[in-house]
Amino acid sequence: MYKVVFFDVDGTLLSEIDRSIPQSTKEAINLLINKGIKVVVATGRPYSLCEELVLMGIDTIISANGALIKCDGNVIYKSALSTETLRDVTAFAELNGHSVSYFTEAFAMNGIGSDNKRVMEALKETLSITQYPPKMSSTAEEVYCMCLYADGSEAQKYIVNFPKLRFVRFHRYVMNVLEEAEVSKSTAIKKVLDYLEIDKFEAIAFGDGGNDLDMLEYVGLGIAMGNGENLLKKKANFVTRRASEGGISYALKIFGVI
Repeated sequence: MYKVVFFDVDGTLLSEIDRSIPQSTKEAINLLINKGIKVVVATGRPYSLCEELVLMGIDTIISANGALIKCDGNVIYKSALSTETLRDVTAFAELNGHSVSYFTEAFAMNGIGSDNKRVMEALKETLSITQYPPKMSSTAEEVYCMCLYADGSEAQKYIVNFPKLRFVRFHRYVMNVLEEAEVSKSTAIKKVLDYLEIDKFEAIAFGDGGNDLDMLEYVGLGIAMGNGENLLKKKANFVTRRASEGGISYALKIFGVI
């Protein structure tokens, strides 16, 4: 019997076409909650961009790809970037004219790139944001994730200048800036399962992107969306319909969960 379901957001809970939540998905989430099955969001988004999901009754949110975990409004885990990393990468980006975003519990940027077409397209495609976010006001605030907006050639100078950091691309114009401390959806899922005292074989995970692969492989049943990346679909236990075609509801019914 499955006791918990983990969901990626963009392209999974949200339609890959228009980032809306299909009605069948809303109904499926409601059925899970009513049956006493825990529903958890596992997303690369900052916590503040999960408000719509919280309003649906989802009370456990893994945000910033696992760097901040909240359950019933309480922080059960957090991994903030060092002040040194924030300061040095921010200064280097300003020197080179590149945009940087910061995931606190909210979302902010460094004030560069509001008139850059590539930046605005990336914000829309990754976070459904159409207006340039506010500038980061305080370096004293904890930052759980930092993203660099740069293409392959532009990013090379960062890789050379910051050899102790990892730059992981998840969009053609956006990269996560990571320290050595491991932050991933699977490690975050383990922390949530330990907190809830649920075995990983009693867990299901849905995803569509490369950063969902580790969590699909970690749980008892890993389900890839029909609109997902090919490698993810090859590794998943089951491939459901596209998010826009009711893939969440379809898979949960196939496996008798709802």
